[in-house]
Amino acid sequence: MPFYFALYQAFNLLRYIDENTAFSELSVKALKNIKCCAITISGLYVLGLPLFRFIAKKVDPPIGLMGLIIIFASLVIAVFAAILQRLLQEAINIKSENDLTV
Repeated sequence: MPFYFALYQAFNLLRYIDENTAFSELSVKALKNIKCCAITISGLYVLGLPLFRFIAKKVDPPIGLMGLIIIFASLVIAVFAAILQRLLQEAINIKSENDLTV
């Protein structure tokens, strides 16, 4: 469920970029939602990894490695979204200061 919500937010972000409203609070909110979803996905896998490991002992041991890859990838996405969110917020602040100056 968090994956599909993050995917929807990514499509919204692309739509904002297409409409030339990329530097808006809606874009910052979409990036914040993507970050939260990535952290949620990582947390769910961390909580579910022991269960997967217990089930995989009977079937296929490398499933733990796949879980770690998914956790690492979602954390990388969360960090990237957080950095983009902060940079976009700073750009919006600078833009609003410039608009008030002129």
